[in-house]
Amino acid sequence: MNIFVAVDRNWAIGYRGKLLVKIPADHRYFREMTTNKAVIMGRKTLEDLPGGLPLKNRLNVVITTNPDYKVPDAVIAGSIEAAIEAVRDFDTRDIYVIGGESIYRQMLDMCDTAYVTKIDYAYAADTFFPNLDKLDDWKLTDESEEQTYHDLIYTFCKYERIKHKS
Repeated sequence: MNIFVAVDRNWAIGYRGKLLVKIPADHRYFREMTTNKAVIMGRKTLEDLPGGLPLKNRLNVVITTNPDYKVPDAVIAGSIEAAIEAVRDFDTRDIYVIGGESIYRQMLDMCDTAYVTKIDYAYAADTFFPNLDKLDDWKLTDESEEQTYHDLIYTFCKYERIKHKS
């Protein structure tokens, strides 16, 4: 499985339930990578999407502990295990974990590849992604040239797991 995340220089991912910044090229890259694939997210991440609606042309799996939660065109899963079961027919290379913080932390050890948009700026933030540069079992394997959006500098990075935890 894969992870897709945008982080600032402190590996922050959000503030008060919202993304830190919206970069059009990052959204295009995300769309290209995940269209016709499966995405796994938490309820709050779904509700932060445009209109609070599932992403088009993807299997959207939403993890929530609320058994009465319903949303059209999405599969509702009551646990990580139920989410994994919901995507069982997909090749693991076609499954993307897309947030938020709790889902990332619970599913990181299940993933082999992380697509990280690194933004060279430190935002006020209250949610974070684990710093893959400090984890022994993750290695930066690819990095784009620097990109700019207004005054922001960012790069698209690919991290791969180099050994599984036992």
